[in-house]
Amino acid sequence: MNRSITEPRWLRWSLIAAALGFMALFLFLPLTIVFTEALKKGWDVYVAALLDDDALSALKLTLIAAGISVPLNLVFGLAAAWALAKFDFRGKSFVLSLIDLPFAVSPVIAGLIFVLIFGLQGWFGAWLQDHDVRIIFALPGIVMATVFVTVPFVARELIPLMQAQGTDQEEAAHVLGASGWQMFRRVTLPNVRWALLYGVILCNARAMGEFGAVSVVSGHVRGETNTLPLHIEVAYNDYQFAAAFAVASLLAGLALVTLALKFFVERRLQNQLRKALQ
Repeated sequence: MNRSITEPRWLRWSLIAAALGFMALFLFLPLTIVFTEALKKGWDVYVAALLDDDALSALKLTLIAAGISVPLNLVFGLAAAWALAKFDFRGKSFVLSLIDLPFAVSPVIAGLIFVLIFGLQGWFGAWLQDHDVRIIFALPGIVMATVFVTVPFVARELIPLMQAQGTDQEEAAHVLGASGWQMFRRVTLPNVRWALLYGVILCNARAMGEFGAVSVVSGHVRGETNTLPLHIEVAYNDYQFAAAFAVASLLAGLALVTLALKFFVERRLQNQLRKALQ
């Protein structure tokens, strides 16, 4: 018998109320405060804060970093998921652990590692300086840090689905004479398109909102190496609260759009997983 039916009514309503209260306190209230503070001084101040040169530069840098890191992780996620889900080989568990490494390592530590490797006093610092190549405190370092922290998202969405689907369809296509590329393009990719899109959405959200690793490698140079999260911190520390909350509301709006897309794709993905398991 289903235990949820036998639970006392007061207990069920208490749990629901606790969940709603938790969401209101830690989700809806902060979002409300962000948008309220952003518009507190009127639309003119709000728009001016978003059109500020430093804010536009931060937005541009954020979009560039996400625009580079997301496609790279898309390709890597597809390749890794294909290899791990469709083939058995020695060291498979180790590769899975490596993919999950960014979840276990603090983003600040990850940024520090890049500084120790590519910084002026790092392993390759002297060589990079001699060849006039800048990685730390420049766009390459920001992209590398963003790629590192977003590595697991696409692969981790694809691997369970590919494992559930098995290899029957690919083997049938191979028997019918399809090449490896044809199998991937006409069989594998259509079967995982919603999981792939779901992973890309999560990857993009993390890339645009990343703070810790990017903060370490960026150098906080206004108008040059500040992403949107870093620009918010700088504006807030300079007591430019209206500007800080205005840019924060932009990120919050992007997060809400991402949440809506995530909800839509998640429903599609659940239907796809259900069909794969039947």
